[in-house]
Amino acid sequence: MAKHRVTVDTGGTFSDFVFFNEETGEISITKLPSTPREPFQAVLNGVKELLERGVAAVDVSFFCHGTTVGTNALLEEKGAKTGLLVTQGFRGIYEVMEQTRGYGPATYDLFFEKPRLLAPPFLTEEVPERVDFRGNALKPIDVEAARQAISRLKKKGVQSVAVCFLFSFLNPDHELKIKELFAAEFPEAQLSLSYEVLPQIREFYRMSTTIINAYIQPVMANYLGSLEKRMREMEITTPKLYIMQSNGGVSTFAGSAKKPVATVLSGPAGGVIASMGTCERVGINNIITFDMGGTSCDVALIHRGNPVITTQGKINLRPIALPMLDIHTVSAGGGTIARLDAVGGLQVGPDSAGADPGPVCYDRGGENITITDANMVIGVLDPEHFLGGRMKLNKAKAQRLLEERIAKPLTMDLMEAAHGVLDIINVKMEEAIKAVSSQRGYDIRDFTLVAFGGGGPMHAGRMALDLGITSVLIPLTPGVHSALGLLMSDVKHDYVRSKLVGLDDLDLDEINRMFGQLIDQAKADLHGEGFGDSEIKMEPYLDLRYAGQGYELTVPCPMPPLTKDDLALMRARFDTVHEQNSGHKAETEPVELVSLRLISLGIVPQAKLSPGKISGRTVEQATTGTRKVFFGKQHGMLNTQVYSREALEPGHRLSGPAIVEQLDTTTVIHPEQEVTVDDYRNLIMRNKQ
Repeated sequence: MAKHRVTVDTGGTFSDFVFFNEETGEISITKLPSTPREPFQAVLNGVKELLERGVAAVDVSFFCHGTTVGTNALLEEKGAKTGLLVTQGFRGIYEVMEQTRGYGPATYDLFFEKPRLLAPPFLTEEVPERVDFRGNALKPIDVEAARQAISRLKKKGVQSVAVCFLFSFLNPDHELKIKELFAAEFPEAQLSLSYEVLPQIREFYRMSTTIINAYIQPVMANYLGSLEKRMREMEITTPKLYIMQSNGGVSTFAGSAKKPVATVLSGPAGGVIASMGTCERVGINNIITFDMGGTSCDVALIHRGNPVITTQGKINLRPIALPMLDIHTVSAGGGTIARLDAVGGLQVGPDSAGADPGPVCYDRGGENITITDANMVIGVLDPEHFLGGRMKLNKAKAQRLLEERIAKPLTMDLMEAAHGVLDIINVKMEEAIKAVSSQRGYDIRDFTLVAFGGGGPMHAGRMALDLGITSVLIPLTPGVHSALGLLMSDVKHDYVRSKLVGLDDLDLDEINRMFGQLIDQAKADLHGEGFGDSEIKMEPYLDLRYAGQGYELTVPCPMPPLTKDDLALMRARFDTVHEQNSGHKAETEPVELVSLRLISLGIVPQAKLSPGKISGRTVEQATTGTRKVFFGKQHGMLNTQVYSREALEPGHRLSGPAIVEQLDTTTVIHPEQEVTVDDYRNLIMRNKQ
């Protein structure tokens, strides 16, 4: 029997599955409702569906999962009861935070509140010990005091503990001693050491990242343990069980359970990787990814084939200082709720109806009008063929409630009210696109908008017209695009060590020794995950800044050992990168090294997607009928041709207005637009000439 790879991306409303036959290269997909109360159940339901198609459990050769379990635990504040151990006299670091309320609207918010402390003061213990800024132990750790602190946390019922001592990234001995004491005194607790999670300069960010890891670690460990146990009970034996990480690579179940903070953008990252792979095949280098799901919209920018990476992200105002794809998220999805506010204005979002009970038209008890309901009312969605006909929608109920709760109070026509709901959500998503493009100095006209997710293709055409984007790409399976990206990802680990010193004063022997330690650790980790030397790739970087700056830039560097000539090269590279990012450079100013970074890759054989086959079918044969769709005041209600995506072949051309239906989404082509089907069966949408 042929081997099959299984990938699944779990969203707020649906879980998306991709099944890849390694022998034939055939891809099949399915979408199943998510199960928020028991997230692993939706995953098992999808795997069960594959087995029911006749695939033997032993022939599942690879499993990769994009999950929101850790993210939701953080957003909903449903993580573990978390304790914190800090250096004596420095318990205020976490409480003080950044000493700022942030930027933008928060600056003027009279009711602004900092996020709740995940490790509150009454669960914070101080330990007598001290390491200085050079890594020297000024005061040895007081073992008895540390043991008593651990005992107090145990009596208070904590489940997980974060340890963050001053300058432990230079000398971890005291944190490692705490690890020994926990093994003896409190072995049932989960433990997160800052030296293992993020051995990097800047105390608050290191502490925040370590605490978040500790907060969600029991949740993720329990989830992954339960999922693996049930998959083994289904007789799936493959050792290749992976979780997508925020950095665009994957990690093993065991690695993700130990460092779950690296998975907080797990789902959206898959879509970015899939978009890069899709566009690389057709020769497009500049893209903006637009992923609209059931509860949120995620956008990212890829310039010249490279995604933008950040080492300072935030989730719900909480800093995470790990490398991650720079993904901008807004609360805008198919389940986003529209209602009238206290003064009678139309408000859309940020809350969502989610998967349970879901939109009104799902007929599962939902009473709040959503984006999906609005698309249903204007004719974009066919109530008889949602999810390929697997799910019937109640259009009449959606029309009645939208009329009663929005149209009549606003004295508007039903269609105009529904379209108004969509206009508002489109503007919110357009602002997110501008935040990663034009507001950062990129010319948005140079980019192709790649639209996916269950809702992306429904809204992308209108948004491209509004923003002046001249090209939109709809991939072959947009509703499961993020799951497809899990087939295109390598195992990826990030390592960092901070060393603050002037570039001209570097001790090359010391730096090469530090890089050597990182490389040895990376190789050991990948060897432990089953990768041979020929399957391992290393990418070194240096974090550099002009002396006195409060931020640094990550610059790629040659493979160690580094030479003096390499340092001159790094100086020139840094000046160039600084000019690209800030518009200026200071070639006469001294440059400082802040941190060494290493990315290690375990190369996973990639799934090869083949060009679409041509049967000679005409575009007229792909037509399934017509229906009336409301395209706003400018065009009104128009008779719209409806096409089956499965019947479209390379070379076919469609002229708007048109609707393209498939199992996982619906694509809307506006009257001003036309579509060409490319060699890989992507839909390329452009304005009519």
